[in-house]
Amino acid sequence: MAVTLEERVDHLDAVLGQFIAQTNAALIRMERDTALLKQEMRAFKEEMRQEMHAFKEEMRAARERADQEMKQFREEMQAFKEEMRAARERADQEMRQFREEMQAAREKSDQKMEEFHRELGRIANKQGVLTESFVAPSIPRIIQEYFGLESEDHMVNRRRRDQKGEWHEFDVITVAGEYVFLTSTKTTLRDRDVREFEKMIPVFRETFPEFSGKKLIGILAALDISEAQLKYAQRRGFLVLGVGRKIMEVKNSEGFKPKVWD
Repeated sequence: MAVTLEERVDHLDAVLGQFIAQTNAALIRMERDTALLKQEMRAFKEEMRQEMHAFKEEMRAARERADQEMKQFREEMQAFKEEMRAARERADQEMRQFREEMQAAREKSDQKMEEFHRELGRIANKQGVLTESFVAPSIPRIIQEYFGLESEDHMVNRRRRDQKGEWHEFDVITVAGEYVFLTSTKTTLRDRDVREFEKMIPVFRETFPEFSGKKLIGILAALDISEAQLKYAQRRGFLVLGVGRKIMEVKNSEGFKPKVWD
């Protein structure tokens, strides 16, 4: 049976209506799903915002705690440094005080020892043995300490005639290396003693020709030496020995180099 045009139109209208209905239903579902998705996205964004806010707050709190701890640490370190500085200053002050006390005690001890040795020297001088018992024993030690030389020969109170037959006496003669050390002993050193000793050097050379190949260094030793006499003897090139902690010791200024007579 043939389908009429009207029936086809009705069928198309039905199909179109069904399509429109299905499309509308799909659009409604899509709008609903889209609205749900937007809602979920808003909820997710809110959750993320809250979590980010919480994270920022937590980081801020952590930074504040770290800043506070660092500040406390710096304060503790500063306090420690101040304490150490104060302790070091106290230690330095105590060390300075200790050194000063030790220096004072050493100076007092040296002074007492010097006074004791000077008194021994006076006793030896009264007994007429100042040179041999007080001065002469110190000469080899002083030569070793001051010049780094070991004494090879050591003569005390040597008397000998010169070529003219005149007698001359020399207090101490010490031979060490290429040098001969001639020592004159006095109770109190005076300017004239320095001048007379200087005049005796050529006399010694003439009287003891066996030492003509030795360089000569003159030594003046005395119990009492003023600053003026010390300076005068030093200007004339002599090594000066006086009473000290080690019985007799060098009194010349530091770095002094005695004159060498060829």
